[in-house]
Amino acid sequence: MKIKYNAPTVLTFAFISAAVLMLSQTVLHDLTGQWFLVPGKGNFSPANFRNWMTLCTHVLGHANWPHLVSNFAFILLIGPILEEVYGSFSLLIMIIITALVTGVLNVLFFSSGLLGASGVVFMMILLASFTNFSKGEIPLTFILVLLLYLGRELFDSFGGGAAGAANGNISQFAHIVGGFIGSLFGFLRKGPL
Repeated sequence: MKIKYNAPTVLTFAFISAAVLMLSQTVLHDLTGQWFLVPGKGNFSPANFRNWMTLCTHVLGHANWPHLVSNFAFILLIGPILEEVYGSFSLLIMIIITALVTGVLNVLFFSSGLLGASGVVFMMILLASFTNFSKGEIPLTFILVLLLYLGRELFDSFGGGAAGAANGNISQFAHIVGGFIGSLFGFLRKGPL
């Protein structure tokens, strides 16, 4: 038996994210803050090249190992299935679009920075519920996932849950936006590009 690099987009995403965190915690201590953290509203400088880069690269940076593991447990579970259904290039484009949209919206609406791949996680969760999508039908799995995952995030973001109060509603916003984007991808696409 041999080990197969079965989901190149997902695996490369995971390995780069782990390398960024390892480098940030060992030899390049300011790496995450400089290249992988979207500045919040009022701190984004259009003249700063790094600020533009972080609009997409923030999904590669994580605050610590538990943050990375919690995101990539889902990404490594769901991502290979999505990569097989939609194709590696299509999934990469979906990840980039999700990163860019969550990054831009964070700069426009929140004063705190944005770091991590949780928006991508929620994009994948909602998109996965469309893998058996047929024209003219809405999968019940999509409705249930929407209610369970995004319903909880909406509840938490309005202060109804402990998570909303604890982190200022920023991660819930990225989750909601990521889920919305995954839903759009699911409705608009079926199959590789």
